[in-house]
Amino acid sequence: MSPEYDAYDSSGRLLAEERAGDNAPPLSVSELSGLLKRTVEDRFGHVRLRGEISGFKRAASGHLYLALKDENAVLDGVMWKGGAQRLAFSPQDGVEVIATGKLTTYPGRSKYQIVIDRMELAGEGALMALLEKLKAKLAGEGLFAAERKKPLPFLPRTIGVVTSPTGAVIRDILHRLADRCPTNVLLWPVLVQGQGAAEQVARAVRGFSAMDGSGPLPRPDLVIVARGGGSIEDLWSFNEEIVVRAVADCTIPIISAVGHETDTTLCDYAADRRAPTPTAAAEMAVPVRAELLAGLSEMGLRAGRAVRRGAAQARERLDMQARLMPTPDMLLAPQRQRLDQLSDGLVSGLRHRLADARAHLGQAGGALRPALLQQYVSRAGERLDRLQMRPAYLTRALSERATAFDRVSRHFTSLNPDLPLQRGYARVMAQGQLVQSVAAAQAAGQVTLHFKDGTVDAAVGDAAMLEKSAPGVISSPARPARKARDDGEKQQQDLFS
Repeated sequence: MSPEYDAYDSSGRLLAEERAGDNAPPLSVSELSGLLKRTVEDRFGHVRLRGEISGFKRAASGHLYLALKDENAVLDGVMWKGGAQRLAFSPQDGVEVIATGKLTTYPGRSKYQIVIDRMELAGEGALMALLEKLKAKLAGEGLFAAERKKPLPFLPRTIGVVTSPTGAVIRDILHRLADRCPTNVLLWPVLVQGQGAAEQVARAVRGFSAMDGSGPLPRPDLVIVARGGGSIEDLWSFNEEIVVRAVADCTIPIISAVGHETDTTLCDYAADRRAPTPTAAAEMAVPVRAELLAGLSEMGLRAGRAVRRGAAQARERLDMQARLMPTPDMLLAPQRQRLDQLSDGLVSGLRHRLADARAHLGQAGGALRPALLQQYVSRAGERLDRLQMRPAYLTRALSERATAFDRVSRHFTSLNPDLPLQRGYARVMAQGQLVQSVAAAQAAGQVTLHFKDGTVDAAVGDAAMLEKSAPGVISSPARPARKARDDGEKQQQDLFS
């Protein structure tokens, strides 16, 4: 056997074989991964890491996936749904945090990662960086724009307050409202800090906005979101995006009164008005009742003085115009004088009229005498006798009229143009006109001969030419006489029939 074969046989075998004294049996990949996982978890069961969030992602299941990095290394991390729900802030890329959890391995990818149980911001600087980043994002969406701000009602009947029911804030607001102008207050109790506070505040604001007033509770005319002072960590719930969006979307005018004068949250930017303190919010919400009453009294007095002054001025103007106007006696004097003149003329006119009537009656009465009336009646009777109709006169007149009519009828009959046709004559017509000469017939060329029993069309020309063209007389077949129209149609009476 060659030296090359011996070397190959001793250093690299094709088949694995058990060797004497070998106490390290081969492990599977899964077994080794399990050993690594237990070793890492036992050695690093509790760790706290400081790093910057990168590649943050929230899965549909609610789990959080991210990476923590610094200048030289990157470590993957996961936070399960239960721990994610307890977070006091919304993780974002670029935020420096301190994560507490344990290291483990993920055999599916041969990677190690940290399972985070708790995550906190790494100092106030990181918190402010997160705040500024969220502020820039929401401002870019226009949630803080001035045109979105709604005016506050002058005198709200119902005010909705979102705050803690056990703190001093609600007592301060109620006390201040009672001092200035008592009104109805609806309290929506919420947590103002800690786990779940942001969700409760957002739910309360959206709840007030969704009320329509049809239920047992009236819809607020104004909403106040209030909290006492504290550190930036205590007020962080009012910087959460869910709260800011709920305040910006509220359809009711809203006042943000979170913290003291120097405290500022993103909720203040999204609200329609910002109050430095909850007490100041109550002062903004309602006017002072005593001032309103005093103002009403003053306006009442001013209105009374204005009415009285106007009435006095109107009375003065009326008096001045009355002095310039004529008196009733002056206005009626011409009419009275004319009435007197017409009265006098009426009496004299009636007297003259009565005298004329008496004279006319006397004249007419002298003409109305019985003898004259009898003479007039006698003459009228004679005229009536002369005008009476006698039968002899009528008979003679009718006989004379009948004789005259017979003469006229015989005369018309003798003038009938169709009467000579009964004796063998013919009437020559051309183009609807009577032909009365040879020249007219030759000029027409074609004529129509009317006989007693019909009409015949004939051509007129030189006699020699007619004999050469055809023997005998050239004529067209006789047309039968026109039949009478139907009984239903109207026909013209023959004047000579």
